[in-house]
Amino acid sequence: MTAAEDKTRHQLYLLGALVAVLAVLVYVLYGPGDPAPATAAPAGTSAQPSNQATGTGGRSGLPVSDVRLDALTHEQTELADAERNPFRFKPKPAPPPPPVQRAPVQTYVPPPAVQGPPAPPPIPLKFVGLLGAAAQRDRVAVLSDARGNPFYGKEGDLIEGRYRVLRIAADSVDVAYVDGRGRQTLRLTSPPQ
Repeated sequence: MTAAEDKTRHQLYLLGALVAVLAVLVYVLYGPGDPAPATAAPAGTSAQPSNQATGTGGRSGLPVSDVRLDALTHEQTELADAERNPFRFKPKPAPPPPPVQRAPVQTYVPPPAVQGPPAPPPIPLKFVGLLGAAAQRDRVAVLSDARGNPFYGKEGDLIEGRYRVLRIAADSVDVAYVDGRGRQTLRLTSPPQ
């Protein structure tokens, strides 16, 4: 089929539709109805309502009821929840509560510690006992290292060339490194049995 034949066929369909619409319009305007013109009703009768056809038309035998306007203005009742949801979907979850604005928590940050040379390691000596405890100035502390070697010293003496005895008491000895750092108090320990 060529384009010209297709266009012609399309025009014929359009023409047929216009003819059908024109025929319906003519039928509605001038169709079968009462050929006699309507005359005024006699004095003793009431006029026929305009919505009823006269003569042998299609609606002459149908009764006409009055329109009740009060029926049109009835109150609508609320539908129950079950009737409002015919598919029984789950209800929507409640929205989350709004976020609570909290004041920022201020924590105490201590000032940075003064950085200095690292602390010396702990002194690896044990206080074993005392010699010559008659007078404070004559006391001699007996100390021992991790290998069990004994060392003897009075207040102010050097031990092993690294440690100085600062003070000797009846139950403890204060010692420090030669330069004065790392002061420690060594308590009296019981000798091994």
